[in-house]
Amino acid sequence: MSLDIHARVQQLLPGIRQDLEDLVRIESVSADPARAAEVQRSAEAVAALFRAENFDSVDIVSAREDGGAPAVIAHKAGPEGAPTVLLYAHHDVQPENDHGEWDSPPFEPTERGERLYARGAADDKAGIAAHLGALRVFGDDLPVSVTMFIEGEEEVGSDTLPELLRRHRDRLAADVIVIADSGNWDIGVPALTTSLRGLVRADIEVRTLTHAVHSGMWGGLVPDALITLSRLIASFHDDAGNLLIEGLHSGPAADVEYPEERLRAESGVNPGVEWIGSGPVVERLWTQPALSITGLDAPKVDGASNTLVASARAKVSLRIAPGDNAANAVECLRRHCEQHTPWGAELTFTVVDTGEATAIDATGPAYDAARAAFTEAWDGTSPVDMGVGGSIPFIAEFLETFPEASVLVTGVEDPDTRAHGANEGLHLKEFERVVLAEALLLRNLAQG
Repeated sequence: MSLDIHARVQQLLPGIRQDLEDLVRIESVSADPARAAEVQRSAEAVAALFRAENFDSVDIVSAREDGGAPAVIAHKAGPEGAPTVLLYAHHDVQPENDHGEWDSPPFEPTERGERLYARGAADDKAGIAAHLGALRVFGDDLPVSVTMFIEGEEEVGSDTLPELLRRHRDRLAADVIVIADSGNWDIGVPALTTSLRGLVRADIEVRTLTHAVHSGMWGGLVPDALITLSRLIASFHDDAGNLLIEGLHSGPAADVEYPEERLRAESGVNPGVEWIGSGPVVERLWTQPALSITGLDAPKVDGASNTLVASARAKVSLRIAPGDNAANAVECLRRHCEQHTPWGAELTFTVVDTGEATAIDATGPAYDAARAAFTEAWDGTSPVDMGVGGSIPFIAEFLETFPEASVLVTGVEDPDTRAHGANEGLHLKEFERVVLAEALLLRNLAQG
């Protein structure tokens, strides 16, 4: 009798959810040094789950001699000659920030309506749970060989991931890599992520004075740093909001309709606010560069004195389009700042971090297998090839390290997941479909 994968997923869901909730209760915030022990405890809990599934090998590894962020690598062999599938997720989570913004405790999973709310309930401990659920469908009769790679520092930039991939390349080599750290197009509409923007973050500081001076005595002659910085920031866009930094790449996006009412609901934009930029909406979101100011150092309004500010600093977040590279974007941004800093002010330009953009060739047998699995799991709804405006730089590392592998980027999130924000939530029905789709994918890959 053939395995009824649909029925098996239904049977396993309560246990999968329990394991997810247990993981969520561990405060594995990789950005908080005070919770390094919790990140380690999270890795140990993940490793214990794999050992319980009779994996042939399970190891907690790090790229640094001093310990570093712990990752878990585990392997379970399938039939001889079957393809090897690497399943990726990460067990670290974002800081929960102000608990008062949450409707329930951030590390206590709470069901409300159709969602399970908690930090990491979706991003990305649900990715781990989905992988485990798909494997439990088959027990010890896996149709393919499986390697699990669960990272512990994705939320702080995956700094040591290249070294981990180098050290463990042979253990991680696979025919197909499934990265569960993205999302779906909508509730009831699956997606495969085929492009992601890269990222350049830089601090720009302008200085016009050696020290603050009286605004009445010197105003009208000496430019203050805040006005100077404001002029530089204003030079990044034209009046319509199009980016004016020369030399950056733009490209076409998938032919996907993004309705106006949905855009406004999901973005949270205030009524009456106009969109910026020009061109198709999905290109502006996925395949055109975009620049935001995400931080500003300046005196507070309350208590400000009548002085000309000597220096001011801003953090610039530049998203770069697939087809561009971080080195080019850094130089384009630096050159623009140097050319548009007014009045001879002193400019300091400091690169904070960078991440490469990704474009995936979503063709071939592995993608055919994935599309068939998703269509079956979502009751006949075919997956959308989706771009993502955000950045997951480590995907480029996988593509570079394993150029012969087919890399599938998917995940459990939906437009209202609120990953990284308060009230992060996992849509439980969509999670069930994700588990089912991955089990069907493993079956399809084994069938060739």
